[in-house]
Amino acid sequence: MPLRNQPAPPTPWDSDLDQPSIAASAYVHPQCSLIGDVQLGENVIVAPNTSIRADEGAPFYIGANTNIQDGVVIHGLEQGRIFGDDQKAYSVWIGNDTCITHMALIHGPAYVGNGCFIGFRSTVFNAQVGHGCIVMMHALIQDVEIPDGKYVPSGAVITTQQAADRLPDAQDEDRAFSEHVVQVNQSLRAGYRCSSGLECDLSLQSSASHNGTAQSLQANIADIVRQQLRQGHRIGLEFADARRFKAGSWQSGPAIASDRETQVLAEVEQFLASHPDDYVRLLGVDPKAKRRQLEQTIQRPG
Repeated sequence: MPLRNQPAPPTPWDSDLDQPSIAASAYVHPQCSLIGDVQLGENVIVAPNTSIRADEGAPFYIGANTNIQDGVVIHGLEQGRIFGDDQKAYSVWIGNDTCITHMALIHGPAYVGNGCFIGFRSTVFNAQVGHGCIVMMHALIQDVEIPDGKYVPSGAVITTQQAADRLPDAQDEDRAFSEHVVQVNQSLRAGYRCSSGLECDLSLQSSASHNGTAQSLQANIADIVRQQLRQGHRIGLEFADARRFKAGSWQSGPAIASDRETQVLAEVEQFLASHPDDYVRLLGVDPKAKRRQLEQTIQRPG
């Protein structure tokens, strides 16, 4: 149970003593504070040291598959509401499949749509962020409506509607990264529920034991690929069974021709899935120098 999972206190504006409503499949870390009329949808994960406090503005809604990461603060003003996707009034509405990342602040009245990414230490206050938006680190969004599918760069201050309307569109790789973070956090949710004795996903256990690359490491692999691509390198793969690995005799896998992050990640993931019992090594190749810049083992069979 959360550190604080309690009704809102009686106040001049609300004496209903509303309590949090948590879907059975959600996971809320014990070291967080959850107060008042907070509705958590299916498969939500709430990380440690968060404060979700609907004691002034209320209610709050957090949709299915959304992750609320460490140190996030969600609060709302007593006055001011937005309409959720169900056309009811809320102080804070956060949609499905959305990432509210470390130390972000969502202060109502505020709306964040489906499939959004709100980056580290960013603030959304008295604002609406449309579906599929990517907000990077240390951004301020206040008193505006961000249209669907926009990209807010790190450090941006968006406090006029004119600035909001000029924002560029999010790219496929940005959306793919956000989707990847959702998937990673779903694995974490299942793992935390299992380790807490709530429920164990046997398919996850089987996958983790069969594949030496645990689900929690997939984010690291994606980061390695992303870094190599940013340096202009091409990605290659090699594999070896246990005997060849000991001898240092790797067999060549595919040299991935694409430089599009989504395509490269998909091909790497497919290769790992097709070689569950092999060691797999990722290569970063400088195409101009025709020289390897990186050799890193990304899978070790259990």
